[in-house]
Amino acid sequence: MADQQKTVGSPGSHGGEGRPRLVLASASPRRLQLLAQIGVIPDLVVPADLDETPHPAEKPRLYARRMAYEKALKIASLHPDDWVLGADSVVSVGRRILPKALDAATAAQCLALLSGRRHRVRTGVALLGPDGKVRIRVVETVVAFKSLSREECQAYLASKDWHGKAGGYGIQGLAAAFVRHLSGSYSNVVGLPLYELAQMLQGQGVKVMKGWTSDHG
Repeated sequence: MADQQKTVGSPGSHGGEGRPRLVLASASPRRLQLLAQIGVIPDLVVPADLDETPHPAEKPRLYARRMAYEKALKIASLHPDDWVLGADSVVSVGRRILPKALDAATAAQCLALLSGRRHRVRTGVALLGPDGKVRIRVVETVVAFKSLSREECQAYLASKDWHGKAGGYGIQGLAAAFVRHLSGSYSNVVGLPLYELAQMLQGQGVKVMKGWTSDHG
């Protein structure tokens, strides 16, 4: 790719000084919050509406990679002169991909599979640039849940904190009380592997830590 520095600019037809913008191909408020944590504010947020059904016998890592790429690719077709970031988080027990919980029955099934076991959270991150190149990473975190009592499951289901979340839980929410052990990136479980993403963005000249002050250490 070219050596020209590319920075995230303010919203408009171009980024700062006519540079490419950063477009986030996701509607997730958690991902916006995570990006802001490392000083990255997307110029545009354009959710990619895709069929997220896994292919038959598709492995979790490949599924996370494919979905991140397909999300970024769809939005890149609308914004070919910008950086487009796509991401997808996948929760799995063994090779079984757990769905997003959209109803209490699905959430209960997820809890039953997660209770007392280790599972893996894989987040695929795809960055498509104006140079036409594709950069993809898949980061894995191992999470161990305690054995859940019936009362804990019932209380969690009643909270509806599971709604819309892969695997029926968000580690940043009430389910944090269920996590006995974690190995790997915490932010990866929330929705973006911040260390790896920062390295990816910086490697392409996209600035992170923008707007940081001395208060951040």
